[in-house]
Amino acid sequence: MRAIPQKFVLLNWGTLFSCALLTFSAHGVELQPRPGDPIPSLSDALMERFELGKIAYEMDLSVEEGLGPIFNQTSCASCHNNPVGGPGNQTVTRFGMLDKKGGFDPMADLGGSLLQAQANSDECLEIVPPSANVTSLRVTNGALAYGLVEAIASGTLVKNQQQQDEAIRGKIHWVSNFEDETDPLHVGRFGWKAQVASILTFSSDASLNEMGLTNRFLTIENAPNGNEELLEKCDTVSDPEDGPDSEGFDFIDRVTDFQRLLAPPPQTPRFGMSGEVLFNQIGCIDCHTKTFVTAEDNAIMEPLRGQTIHPYSDFLLHDMGISGDGIVQGDANGRELKTPPLWGLAYRMPLWHDGRIDIGNFEDRMTAVINEHGSFGSQGQPSTSAFNNLSASEQSQLFAFLRSLGQVEFDGDHDGDVEIDDFHGYSDTIGFRGCFESTPSPDDPCAIHDINQDGIVDLEDFDLFIVAIDDELSDCNENGTNDLLDILLGADDVDNNGVLDECETCLGDINGDNSLNVGDILAIIDAWGPCGGCAADVNSDGEVNVTDLLFIVGNWGPCS
Repeated sequence: MRAIPQKFVLLNWGTLFSCALLTFSAHGVELQPRPGDPIPSLSDALMERFELGKIAYEMDLSVEEGLGPIFNQTSCASCHNNPVGGPGNQTVTRFGMLDKKGGFDPMADLGGSLLQAQANSDECLEIVPPSANVTSLRVTNGALAYGLVEAIASGTLVKNQQQQDEAIRGKIHWVSNFEDETDPLHVGRFGWKAQVASILTFSSDASLNEMGLTNRFLTIENAPNGNEELLEKCDTVSDPEDGPDSEGFDFIDRVTDFQRLLAPPPQTPRFGMSGEVLFNQIGCIDCHTKTFVTAEDNAIMEPLRGQTIHPYSDFLLHDMGISGDGIVQGDANGRELKTPPLWGLAYRMPLWHDGRIDIGNFEDRMTAVINEHGSFGSQGQPSTSAFNNLSASEQSQLFAFLRSLGQVEFDGDHDGDVEIDDFHGYSDTIGFRGCFESTPSPDDPCAIHDINQDGIVDLEDFDLFIVAIDDELSDCNENGTNDLLDILLGADDVDNNGVLDECETCLGDINGDNSLNVGDILAIIDAWGPCGGCAADVNSDGEVNVTDLLFIVGNWGPCS
């Protein structure tokens, strides 16, 4: 029987709470959660459920705990890893057979349509049957804030569909949930085919089909390529393998909690970019619906009720022509794919249902995705044509807007965190220090530092920067002001390490022996080349070069 280990259930709640993101605000403006963070302002009880759910989500199952006999990965987070709970770059294989009349057979009697690529023993490994004539990869789906998406009423999604122009109108995929006793139908919204409407159903389905963990809804193991005799040989754990922990929660309940309470990705700037106007003008908004309001329903967790969200998706099926996956799933045909939410697009990689778009810079990838919408038979052809009629500068504005979807506030180097580098900035990045007292429009790169969007990067924004920064701050001269504020207001920090120069005994002492000597020269030679933020980059120009070398020579000898 699969259960959350007792050691996790008995964790001190204070420890868990100290790891959680709190809601920070300054001057009435709250920082947006980072990708993978929980919804802000959860109660202690819900935060505990989120943290315990994340532990379960990242836990590698063993064979004794129910893994297999056939599976794709050993944990949920093995696939959903960018961030944990979000999308990923793992792929699975779908297969089937298309007959001469166009009918699709998912080949369920031979283990289809999902191939489980691993097994507890080589004897039970699955293969794509030779008779299959349709195969397609599926890249890990996911865009965070699943609980908020789940909380959109089906009627709201239906109303949005009815307002779409007939030429691009999406199709609702009506599905049932495992947990519904009366078996009502809901608008599907999860998965590449919108084949799932609830997170618990998804958790149950993925636990069995991706990890081989039988549970209270799906109690029978998948037989390798449909071979029941092999199943008897390879399945050594009694079913169902999932079961309650000491607090009465099954594994599928724990991972459902984690996914349900994930926050939406940030959008920075939050509004006003010219590229969004172009996004609307060329018709992207027709399918990538910006805004929904979740239902006010007592059956929904309180933090999820009545929330305005901006997922940029209609959660409907659309005909993508020859760019579809060829797989029929439920009422979704082989040409149809669900409109993926665009929130979090800035860090999503690879793209498209099979991950075919996985090279180039952000602009290259966006160009490829948009042009894929223009394939033969696709409902997206008009938007692709309109995009290609934009000027180069207009396309750049559009790309800048798309990159705002998932952009972490203050993250000038786009690496997903906020650190000293984002304070100083370098030749190819935008730092807070360089933007301070500027008056950026939402289209200006400095706008990621104007968090309250009042038109100026000022000390109000700096108050939030200090909250957001991940690096440890210092007050080396003990004047009651952190060093970054002193530096912002004019104090020297020549090496851009976030510490006042007046506190440092020896600029250029790379090896820390209190002397500028041959050891420091060797360290510079060893780090030669691009090296933003490293110790050998003495003058912090993003490059270890002859200038740094000459500084050592010019100041040769013991540090004073």
